[in-house]
Amino acid sequence: MDQIMGKVGGYWFKQNAGKEVNNLGDDINSISSSIGDSAKWMVNKIKGKMQKPLPEFLKEYDLPVGLFPQDVTNYEFNEETKKLTVFIASACEVSYRDSSVLRFFTTVTGHLEKGKLSEVEGLKTKILIWTKVTAVRAEAGKVHFAAGMNKTRNRDAYEVVRDGHAIDKF
Repeated sequence: MDQIMGKVGGYWFKQNAGKEVNNLGDDINSISSSIGDSAKWMVNKIKGKMQKPLPEFLKEYDLPVGLFPQDVTNYEFNEETKKLTVFIASACEVSYRDSSVLRFFTTVTGHLEKGKLSEVEGLKTKILIWTKVTAVRAEAGKVHFAAGMNKTRNRDAYEVVRDGHAIDKF
């Protein structure tokens, strides 16, 4: 009788444990949909999803690894829509080796394709005045910024990840 009860109890435990694990996954998904985007990285870690470092990810898409500042806390990429969202600790400016300057908001979004980030939001460059960057396109030795007019710069200046300097106003 003890063996039968042990087998029944083991079967019952296995079935209910599986349901509880599935319920936990559902709970994690509902939590991730109700919290802010910048906290989703923690939920992804709990769910076991590992994320490549942003510079390595950019390199796979033929963009310069130093396009974004060192201050990036996390990023998300939606495979279906190709939307890239980059989270930065605070609004900042980055000065590059070629004397160019980019200004980043706390969230930068865009549509990512091989060698191109289009429909950009949250990024500015200084051309005479601060101008919104709408697209970034990279090729062998150049990076092209669409900001009212096209501004072409040497790619080498964007191949090193640099620190951002906090700014008060984006």
